[in-house]
Amino acid sequence: MTGQFLDTDGPVTELGEFLRSRRDRLTPEEAGVSSYGRRRVPGLRREELAQLAGVSMTYLTRLEQGQSQNASDAIIDALARALQLDADERAHLYALAHPAPAKRPQPSKPEAAKPGAEQLLHSMGDVPAVLLGRFNDILAWNRAGHLLLAGHLDCDAPSRADDRPNQLKLLFLDEHTRDLYTDWTDEAALAVASLRYVAAQFADDRRLAELVGELSMNSPEFANLWAGHDVRLCTSGVKRFHHPEVGDLTLGYEVLHLPEGNGQRILTHTAEPGSASFAALRLLTSAS
Repeated sequence: MTGQFLDTDGPVTELGEFLRSRRDRLTPEEAGVSSYGRRRVPGLRREELAQLAGVSMTYLTRLEQGQSQNASDAIIDALARALQLDADERAHLYALAHPAPAKRPQPSKPEAAKPGAEQLLHSMGDVPAVLLGRFNDILAWNRAGHLLLAGHLDCDAPSRADDRPNQLKLLFLDEHTRDLYTDWTDEAALAVASLRYVAAQFADDRRLAELVGELSMNSPEFANLWAGHDVRLCTSGVKRFHHPEVGDLTLGYEVLHLPEGNGQRILTHTAEPGSASFAALRLLTSAS
């Protein structure tokens, strides 16, 4: 079997797609290998990755096709080094290479806000805060969070499990939310990369397949980003908003993951004291 045949033959798993996406973005020059022959794409060939990682071409092919379930940590580390993965990508690679035993996808039970977490949201006062489920369903928000992120929606919407808002659906399919983010393209890419990270931990959850399917059908932008296999665990940073009531705001955000490990997390937003954004946020939350 030739290397070219192995590079395209057989089914490719989620792990294989992720490895291929990382190969595609890494040039031979960046990886430190000599380029030879006519290249269809600028990225690494599969045989080049195998050589860099010190594994056989046949083994790497079997790994990508899900025919080798016992890859050692040493092999995964070698692949991660060869592909120059960052910490989030490395963690994602481990999750894909060592998945939980396969289960038949089951209908997800509606998530419920943990009472203590919801109480914490409402104790934050003028700090906009949202409780997100594992696939970005909005399980609860405090008044400031509602006013900042979705004042055009019913404040009680998160309490209705059948039609509660989903942050990703709002971001890609809701014009009000799209207009809210000054850097919408960056926000969208970050949101999808975050979903990719979470998806490896809940791969057998039917809710994930339904959400990805719906967004892919209705948003070419989401479909393109999802196909890119970028991965990132979002924990903190800065977001810029253009709010319809108080104008431009630059807010820091923090993501607090609940210790239960069920994917639920609290997203908070704060402004630098004394800044124009601080004054705008105070104005928004003090409105009747």
